[in-house]
Amino acid sequence: MTAPQVDMLPHDVERALLVGRIWRDGPQAGPAVVAVRGGRLFDITRHAPTVSDLFERDDLLAIVRDADGEDLGDAAALLQAALRGQAGAGGIELLAPCDLQAIKACGVTFAVSLLERVIEEQAKGDPARATELRQQLQASIGTNLAEMKPGSDAAMKLKSELVGRGLWSQYMEVGIGPDAEVFTKSQPMSAVGHGAAVGLHPSSHWNNPEPEIVLAVNSQGKVVGATLGNDVNLRDIEGRSALLLGKAKDNNGSCAIGPFIRLFDGGFSIDTLRQAEVSMLIEGEDDGFELAGASFMREISRDPLDLVAQTHGKHHQYPDGFMLFLGTMFSPIKDRNAAGGGFTHHAGDRVSISTPSLGTLVNQVQRSDEIAPWTFGVRALYRNLAHRGLLGA
Repeated sequence: MTAPQVDMLPHDVERALLVGRIWRDGPQAGPAVVAVRGGRLFDITRHAPTVSDLFERDDLLAIVRDADGEDLGDAAALLQAALRGQAGAGGIELLAPCDLQAIKACGVTFAVSLLERVIEEQAKGDPARATELRQQLQASIGTNLAEMKPGSDAAMKLKSELVGRGLWSQYMEVGIGPDAEVFTKSQPMSAVGHGAAVGLHPSSHWNNPEPEIVLAVNSQGKVVGATLGNDVNLRDIEGRSALLLGKAKDNNGSCAIGPFIRLFDGGFSIDTLRQAEVSMLIEGEDDGFELAGASFMREISRDPLDLVAQTHGKHHQYPDGFMLFLGTMFSPIKDRNAAGGGFTHHAGDRVSISTPSLGTLVNQVQRSDEIAPWTFGVRALYRNLAHRGLLGA
């Protein structure tokens, strides 16, 4: 992939506190936890062998800001090398910035995505029916769902009206009802990082990227920072049946996270994210197709901290922490292959997801059975850390 002409690091990288993961080559080969300081990478693995461990530290910000560590070179150069499918200086490769954390995702958190999920359900996975159904549904609802608070009296009244008209949907239930949709997106350590290929299940023929902000949450339910993610969506598979969600959402390369996790501090907080605009660009390799779009976090129907509370608490613990995709309002409908056929990915598409405070995440789209298989899991990680003498860190 040729590097896009965008800043892949945060616009204020000189002051941002960034955490990531890399693969180091050589006799001590294995994953390393890194901090980005002034645009340069520093290996801080001796202070925390995993990102999950790091996020449990009371002195988290001090470690990332000041702890000693080997200078591994320029972060921007590593991001550029990743886009070329190459290792950086010293054989360094960029990984997704999380490791032991569960990877969770929230669905139907924006009004636009709610309508599109209902359309998928009604179309039974057939993209040719989507345009007609979209017009019918918008005419039937006749209200601005973006202004409706889920679980409110007004939302419950609308639910009653929709049931009476035979228009109720399981997606409406989680979109305007009291309970959010929170599902397991993929397994710990299965996410791919910046520059890697994301995978589409080979049986899917109607799919799209989902550009999202992803929260990093520790075992106590504290949000310590955020990054970018692509929650790849297989519209035809999920549209056939919600019971196929696992197949639609969890396969090889089914999500990308990165490039780095930015930690909350005095200049970056949950309020920054509440006002963020997440933009996306799809560039077709084989047909020159381009599609740009954006999600505006101010239009999310559920506050990010409410989504965290619905995920973690006395009802459900995450001893290694979790990453939480917050959902997207971006549902591409621009025709690509034929009039009325809407959008779907082609192999080789490049997807760039960005927001100034977090930088840019870039990935190429391929089939999940044709990209590199996922083989380095939790057991492999701990064998590697033990071999390198890092488990006492």
